[in-house]
Amino acid sequence: MRTVLMVAEKPSLAQSIAKILSKGSCSSRKGLNGACSVHDYTGSFQGQQVRFKMTSVCGHILSLDFIGKYNNWDKVDPAELFSQAPTEKREANPKLNMVKFLQVEAKGCDYVVLWLDCDKEGENICFEVLDAIEPVMNKPYGREQTVYRAKFSSITDTDIWKAMNQLGEPNRNEALAVDARQELDLRIGCAFTRFQTKYFQGKYGNLDSSLISFGPCQTPTLGFCVERHDKIQSFKPETYWVIQAKVFKGRDSPLTLDWDRVRVFDREVGQMFVNLAKTSRDARVESVSKKEKAKQRPQALNTVEMLRVASSSLGMGPQHTMQIAERLYTQGYISYPRTETTHYPEAFDLKGTLHQQANNPMWAQEVKALLAAGLNRPRKGSDAGDHPPITPMRAASEAELGSDGWRLYEYITRHFIATVSEDCKYLQTTIDFTIGTEGFSCSGKTLISPGYTAVMPWQGIPLEEALPACERGDVFTVDEIKLLEKQTSAPDYLTEAELITLMEKHGIGTDASIPVHINNICQRNYVTVENGRKLKPTNLGIVLVHGYYKTDAELVLPTIRSAVEKQLTLIAVGKADYRQVLQHTLDIFKRKFHYFVDSIGSMDELMEVSFSPLADSGKPLSRCGKCHRFMKYIQAKPSRLHCSHCDETYSVPQNGVIKLYKELRCPLDDFELVLWTSGSRGKSYPLCPYCSSNPPFRDMKKGVGCNECTHPSCQHSLVSLGIGQCVECEGGVLVLDPTSAPKWRMACNRCNVLVHFFEHAHRVQVAAESCDACEASLVAVDFNKTRTPLPAGDTQHTGCVFCDPLFQDLVELKHAAMRHPSHRGGARRGRGRGRGRRGNPKKPKDKMAALAAYFV
Repeated sequence: MRTVLMVAEKPSLAQSIAKILSKGSCSSRKGLNGACSVHDYTGSFQGQQVRFKMTSVCGHILSLDFIGKYNNWDKVDPAELFSQAPTEKREANPKLNMVKFLQVEAKGCDYVVLWLDCDKEGENICFEVLDAIEPVMNKPYGREQTVYRAKFSSITDTDIWKAMNQLGEPNRNEALAVDARQELDLRIGCAFTRFQTKYFQGKYGNLDSSLISFGPCQTPTLGFCVERHDKIQSFKPETYWVIQAKVFKGRDSPLTLDWDRVRVFDREVGQMFVNLAKTSRDARVESVSKKEKAKQRPQALNTVEMLRVASSSLGMGPQHTMQIAERLYTQGYISYPRTETTHYPEAFDLKGTLHQQANNPMWAQEVKALLAAGLNRPRKGSDAGDHPPITPMRAASEAELGSDGWRLYEYITRHFIATVSEDCKYLQTTIDFTIGTEGFSCSGKTLISPGYTAVMPWQGIPLEEALPACERGDVFTVDEIKLLEKQTSAPDYLTEAELITLMEKHGIGTDASIPVHINNICQRNYVTVENGRKLKPTNLGIVLVHGYYKTDAELVLPTIRSAVEKQLTLIAVGKADYRQVLQHTLDIFKRKFHYFVDSIGSMDELMEVSFSPLADSGKPLSRCGKCHRFMKYIQAKPSRLHCSHCDETYSVPQNGVIKLYKELRCPLDDFELVLWTSGSRGKSYPLCPYCSSNPPFRDMKKGVGCNECTHPSCQHSLVSLGIGQCVECEGGVLVLDPTSAPKWRMACNRCNVLVHFFEHAHRVQVAAESCDACEASLVAVDFNKTRTPLPAGDTQHTGCVFCDPLFQDLVELKHAAMRHPSHRGGARRGRGRGRGRRGNPKKPKDKMAALAAYFV
């Protein structure tokens, strides 16, 4: 029996597809990487009985990066990144071991069916999968087709079976378009980012951003925000005048009329018109017009419109919205959420999709009325040729989806129902008046039929007070006429919804990448999100954009990136050569980069006005080992120590606080040690600023503390304070925290494991001897006389933290509260004391055994 391997983009997607195709009769097992399952069943394929193996990846298998030596910022000229620096594709998440997992499952398979997401990124992942598995698959018989591509837009039985029965081939051109974008963004972004980050962080201390990044899409996105900020700042309010007239008839409430001239910018002219109007106490009706109007139902929903509405009406950021939408899609509640199309295909089952919503009490009445009367034909939209519009695929409740998931699902469902509903119809009445020589009018709307606004009430016609019945020639009494002084107002900051519209209009990013670019400018501290999801540029964001305008406006204007996007689209449809587009674009940006470097002084002039030099930033903290003067601690991102006398800057670990450490000095370079801490519930360890920036030993990495230093005799090093191998991570060592008294603890020098022990002891020291059972270093403890837990009132004992029965109830494993989840204390490989590990851990019976089991 031949074997078919089928690969989906996510584990949950693989499970759903396998369940549909096997009709619930598949068996499941975990793959070797632990993250992906494999679902096995038998069935028919291409007219023969086969064994199916359905599994998945977890997004992209590979990511593009420069080869090792070109990732060293200090040794590589950023200009080399445009052409000389070779790139390579590496596993995007090495821990998943995805390539090996796929090869194990593909070995001996005869066919592969690719169920990756049906967009350009999904097409790119298709070829990542093929590169991994084709070498181990069975060779095809003659010219037999062995690679198939499934195209689908929703996780429904109908759509999945239709895709299975109409298999095609993966599109190499679309995959190449993604490869081109990845390489362009990597080379251009890294070159500009490395140069300007090193240049400006080396001069200014209060930039408050750990990375001054540049991106071909990110920078124009920021440019839109700063452009609006500049309009606000340069706006000068202008005074104008309007005439307000109020009239009434009989006992009716007064009507407020609008002046036909709207406004004037000269007060005396306005007063003249008031005087002309005041010559009459009557307002004569010149005409009454009534016109039936319609408010059009919405077009079918695409990604950009969904993002706009989620931001403006639901208060959800674009990145968060896409994460929720993807979850709803993989769970089968909505169709594929990345689409540019606003037109339903002719074969789309509108009635069946609507029928699924007939029992939801929130819109059941409207749905049943539509089904009974017949669906209205949706408005004609644009067909981008990618996926159908975003629609609900099955009924759901808030309990199933959670708060944000339900709010997004509810909007998608209401929008869909609205597209097949009638237009909203209303009657607009306008009454024109003459008062003296001046013309005035008032208008009102009366609802005829709510149409689609029954399910989208926020777009409904507001209830207004009815206009009085009148006809031409009727006379109203003038209640008052007065001149009002007003001022023009400045525009407000861009909202996310407005920014998304601008990005779409100018071709910056794609429906998939727009949320990423907006999220990036927020993460980089270039803009902050204010109330109403308005994007207010920070000082750094403003200065950067103004600097780009001053040196090379095309770096920030949307024109050049829009042109590149068009070239990438041509690659995707096979009308442009991948290599030529790549080379041509890199040549343009390489020239721009050299000009930018030569002209950096003009941007620096703006920086000097807005930011403080390093020498004037921060507070004196610890002494430099070279000049013995105080270095200043700069707490703004990125945190660092700066010696203004030596003009040297030393990086320190981020996302914590640096304090002076007992005025002790490093035996290697005489720098005063400092203490890094992430708070009372987190880790802390001493470090030498010079060693952390310039590792003294081959097996040390930059940015690590004394808890990873292999100095053989320093009392603060790993060799002196290391106790035993970490109970959770590979390669980590539990190191005594000498500053933790009286609540003593040891902490892993790689992960966030904390072990609390010997509370209220006078002194805890790491002994020179090791445990015979687990090779961990012994610990000598001197307990408080009144609180000693030792028998017979003993206060001193030396033993193994993990094996000694006297210490059994005095050890507690915890996890440090980190200020940032991505923080790691640094990694060290190689031998050190107290690092023995033998055998496999056994199932522990209690807390102490849980620790000991990792060492025995």
